[in-house]
Amino acid sequence: MSLALLDYRRLVAGIYRNYRNSANPESGWQQWCAQRNELLATHSKSALPAGGEIPYAPYDSALRFEVVVETDVEPLHLDVPTATDGIVPFDRIGVVALPGLGNLDLWWLGSYGGGLFIPMKDATAAHTTYGAGRYLLDTVKGADHGGDIDPATGNGTLVLDLNLAYHPSCAYHPAWVCPLATAGNVLAAPVVAGELLPAGGWY
Repeated sequence: MSLALLDYRRLVAGIYRNYRNSANPESGWQQWCAQRNELLATHSKSALPAGGEIPYAPYDSALRFEVVVETDVEPLHLDVPTATDGIVPFDRIGVVALPGLGNLDLWWLGSYGGGLFIPMKDATAAHTTYGAGRYLLDTVKGADHGGDIDPATGNGTLVLDLNLAYHPSCAYHPAWVCPLATAGNVLAAPVVAGELLPAGGWY
């Protein structure tokens, strides 16, 4: 394992920290796009093919939500194989409602340290976005949009900015294996926001 992966994850965490600290969500998104493009185009741990350039949909402020987490849900468990992290256990810990779009399951990654994971597949999948879906949050790797959580009770809200939806590494190259959206993370409506596929896809 190379220290380059540590560097990559530090940079990813910094990109999302800059977004959370931005006074204006759209400006924060613009910075997120620019910094993410540079990272994926230049870093040795990027899955993006050399010379690739990521297209994004225009920013839509109506697709940024601050949602309450509903934790009274039936427990579900998944063991997911990945390309770099072996078998990764996930447990459903809640559900969030996105007005006008539907519900998304919240998953907790049960490996050391843990993290919140929210994949999303919408009606753009297999058209303008990857057929297996995109990711919104993957906090163990730094992808965190923010929110307000009470440290005493664990209750609170999450910011979910769908303009920050991004493709998993397996969308860029077939050598990667990634956790994908389950039935509880599928939206019937199209989400025209976030990362798009280039014409013809990546492979």
